[in-house]
Amino acid sequence: MQFSSRVMARGRVELSGEARTGMFAVAAVDTCTTACIDRPFRVKNLLLTVLLAFGLLFPACLRAESGWATDYKKAQEEAKANHKLVLLEFTGSDWCGFCFQLDKAILSQPQFKDYASKNLILVEIDFPHRKAQSVETRKQNQELAQRYQVDGFPTLVVLNGEGKTVWRYDGLYTGGIAAFLAELDKVRKG
Repeated sequence: MQFSSRVMARGRVELSGEARTGMFAVAAVDTCTTACIDRPFRVKNLLLTVLLAFGLLFPACLRAESGWATDYKKAQEEAKANHKLVLLEFTGSDWCGFCFQLDKAILSQPQFKDYASKNLILVEIDFPHRKAQSVETRKQNQELAQRYQVDGFPTLVVLNGEGKTVWRYDGLYTGGIAAFLAELDKVRKG
């Protein structure tokens, strides 16, 4: 038996010789591998995709390990018991560019983390596009956004132990870490 095969566009195989008239049935199949057979694989594109995905997910991983709570009621109880303020950060953690900038410039800085561990209960009120969230968390976050009249991200709201707003900042804080901590300290001292 002598035959040859040729891969055609969109995954069809054309057989010639005796095999075409024999018991072989050839179906047209579209798969990733057959669609890419006639062009070289671009490792550069794969590497770029992997790096981009890692870059988008990495800040979220850091935030999860840095002491930010998501349960507003528990955070409020803890603040009251420990005589601390509650910092609510309304964010779009996986899509908001200004939120990324705020996190990088202030919220992930060692000076802020040190100050927060002594004086604040941190609560992330997140409105992600790609991250999964429980129904309860989504509902809580929507209610808090309405209560504090949040129209954009990032929005920072500082509450006292009784749950009253004592400071608020809408948008990207551009004054730097020192000025930010000075404002929080002024609020804390009353």
